[in-house]
Order: sequence, then C-alpha cells, then structure tokens
Amino acid sequence: MLTPAEVLARPPFRGRLLIDGAWRDAADGATLERRSPAHDQLVSVYAKAGASDAESAIAAARVAFDKGPWPRMKGAERATVLRTVADGILARKHELARIETLENGKPVVQALAEIEGAADLWHYAATLARNLHGDSYNTLGAATLGVVLRDPIGVVGIITPWNFPFLIISQKLPFALAAGCTAVVKPSEFTSGTTVLLGEILISAGVPRGVVNILVGEGTVVGEALVTHPGVDMLSFTGSTAVGKQAVAKAAQTLKKVSMELGGKNPQLVFADCDFDAAVDAAAYGIYFNAGQCCNSGSRVLVEASIADRFLTAIVERSRDVRVGDPLAPDTQVGAITTEKQLDTILSHIEGARRAGARIALGGERIEGPGMYVQPTVLTGVTPDMAIAREEVFGPVLSVLTFNSLDEAVALANSTMYGLSAAVWSNDLSTCIEAARRIRAGTIWVNTFLEGHAELPFGGYRHSGIGRELGRSATEDYTESKTLQLHIGKRTDWYVHKHVS
Repeated sequence: MLTPAEVLARPPFRGRLLIDGAWRDAADGATLERRSPAHDQLVSVYAKAGASDAESAIAAARVAFDKGPWPRMKGAERATVLRTVADGILARKHELARIETLENGKPVVQALAEIEGAADLWHYAATLARNLHGDSYNTLGAATLGVVLRDPIGVVGIITPWNFPFLIISQKLPFALAAGCTAVVKPSEFTSGTTVLLGEILISAGVPRGVVNILVGEGTVVGEALVTHPGVDMLSFTGSTAVGKQAVAKAAQTLKKVSMELGGKNPQLVFADCDFDAAVDAAAYGIYFNAGQCCNSGSRVLVEASIADRFLTAIVERSRDVRVGDPLAPDTQVGAITTEKQLDTILSHIEGARRAGARIALGGERIEGPGMYVQPTVLTGVTPDMAIAREEVFGPVLSVLTFNSLDEAVALANSTMYGLSAAVWSNDLSTCIEAARRIRAGTIWVNTFLEGHAELPFGGYRHSGIGRELGRSATEDYTESKTLQLHIGKRTDWYVHKHVS
C-alpha cells in the first residue's frame, strides 16, 4: 500500500478517448485537467471530447450493434466476458481506488469498498446475461402459438456523475452489455479516471471494438449529443433533478427511452422506542458518508419529540468525533468536497437555513487550509417550510425535525418533491411496516441505513427519477419486447368470393 506522500509524488494520470476500440486524442487536440479537491494538486489530464468525437463514438456503437458480434452472442458468452471484467476490476482495485480518491476527494478506504462493490455488480450482471428470456403462450387456440422475445434496445448513452463514478457506471453498463446493447459512456469531467481505466479492463476482457466507447468531456457538448442524437436508442442518466428534467425534455425530441436516477431529500424516522445508539450511529453515517454527496444521503432526521433533546445531544457529540481530513489517510471518515461549485452550494444552504431561523448546533463553516472541506454540520429548529428541509444540499449537513405521531412523521417524510429512500427506526414491527408502506420512496430501510444489494431494485418516486436499476429485471430495462404470433396450418382468406348466379 502506497503512503499518501508516495501517491501524490506520482505524475498525473493521462487519459484518452476510447472510440471504436482504439485510444485517441480529441479531434481538435483539446485537453482538460483535474486538480485534487483535497490537495489542490494536478492529478489527471485528459483528451477532451468535442462534437466530432461524440459523432464518431455514436457511429462506432451503432455499427457494433447493427453489424457486430456482441448482440448476437450467446448469453453465456457475454456472461464469460462480464465475469472477466469483474475479475479485472478486483485485480486493479487499489489503482482504481487511488485515482477515485484523488479526483473525487473521498476517503480511500471508502473508494476501495466502492470498487469492490462495483465488481460484484458485474458478476451479478453476468448471471442475468444467461437468464434473460422472453415468454410463450400455448393458450391462444389450436392455430396460434405466441412467443415474446427480448431484443436489446440498441445503442445506450450513459451519463454518470462525480459522487460515485465507478459504482454508478457499474449499475448501468454491465446490465446494458448483458442484454446485448452497445454503449457510449460520458463520465463526469471531474472524475473520469476510473471510467477510463475501466475501458482498459474491458478491452483486456475481450469486449469487441465499438461495443463500449468512452468520452471524457463536458455535458454541454458530449452530454448534449447523447441526449439528442437520433442514433442513441436509450439514455441512462444519473445526476441532479434539474439537469435530469432538461435531459428528459430534450430526449423526447427523438422519443428515446430514458432511465433517470436523480436527487433525494431522504428522511430517517426515529421513534422513541428505537435502538437509540444504533439510530444515532446511522444518522451520523447517513449524512457524513461520502461527505453527504450522495443521492441517498440521510439529510433529514425526523425524531419523535419525546426523545428529541436527547437525540440532538447525542448526534452532536457523535458528529464532533467524525474524522475529517486527507482522504489518502486510512483513518479519515470524511474527505473533501468534490467541486468548488458544490462547496459554494453547501455553504449557501447553511447560510440560508440560518437566515430562515434554524440554529446551527454544530459546524456550519468551511475548514480553513488547503483543500475544500466543510465541517460536519447539524441544524436544529428546522421547520418543514424551510428550504433546508425540502431541497437537496449534497453535503455534510444534517437537518433535525420533530414529530409527535406516526401520521405526522409520514406526512413530513412525504413533504418534499423527492422520493428516493427513507429509513424507519422502531422496535415495534407494526410501526415499521405501516410507516414503510405509507412513505412514497423507492427504498425503505428498517432499522438500518444505506445498505445495498445487487439483487434489489434501486430508484425513486416523483422527482427522484424514472425507472429502476439493479434487481432481477435490470437487463430487461435495456430491451424491447417483440411479439411473434405464429399461425399453424392453413389460413383462410378473410375475403371469401362467392359466385352469384
């Protein structure tokens, strides 16, 4: 394991564009640079894709789908390739974790866990590649046999964000490949390194040329092309709700299928009869994991009024002990904020909450010194009408609200435009089940938080997105169903000519 000093002493990572199986510089020679948000040091330099590069990549994916071998392979053959990719990811997991930490600012221990979890998704997708199937109907009468096929949808445009760059590409790409699709991938320009390294792993694993194309570049150019190009059959996007709405509107011009995993303002409902210490720990973990830059972040804790004072004291004490610092250090729990724009957004939300009447019980400031860090922050006196209670902050900022009944708790949980996830904490199973049934969100954790499994679908209600990722139907999302009606025996003409004498 390299020391932080040894990691920072290495030359910047150099990445190019993967188009039609070859690594290329941008057609216009443009490049972009990434500086570490934790160390303010140049850590990577990339070829920066332009409009002509996007056209080339889409054309390559189109040819690979229409004429290449990948969609026509046996599911077992695709599964073998996907398993080889998973093994390749694990073989390079430390390298992948380091570049993710340098570009994103997250603790390297968390980055390593993310890489390992992503490899499991590739293994799971391999099982689905062999199990994707249609249906048959032998009940349509003696003259008809119905067969329903699952065809790969075609070229998939995949746009991923900067908060979990490797995990999120692994929630999308392997399932698209398992279905037989080809893809053009645009990672965030802030965290492109792991996706570029994935391109190397894909080539080594035997993915045919043109099946996966990777474009490092800006959303206004590359993202725009994937959203609007008629040669892209489906768009899979993870990012903010605001940008997602724009993408859906533009994608509608070509009527391409869209899958959207967007924002969240996720509540943890803490009832008085809960396992108190576990709930406090989950509240801290839920908001400080990945510095709160997580669509599933537990940014609202709704606490039953009878234990609210005790809970607030405990969460403040726990938050004081959170270790913020160099993400390359193995004991760091909270690293840097990934972008300067996000840092400004977080501080603006905190100031807006203060002006609205919320009290800053802990933190609330930028940590002075090199790098972009925010103090773990706890806000109390938050009311449902405040922006801080309704809008996604995407930072280490916890809002504490109170309730007096299950009905009030559920109403608070459902009071935002989002519906991604929630948690319920109670030792009364009836309370947990009733609340879970009534909360309008895609994932409800009961007496735990932020756990995930490849077998379970992930996605949100309302402004949190469209569609689901993962789960047994993950590959089906990248297919079209086709009905075959097979007539058996002689068919009678509908027009029967009768001779009239």
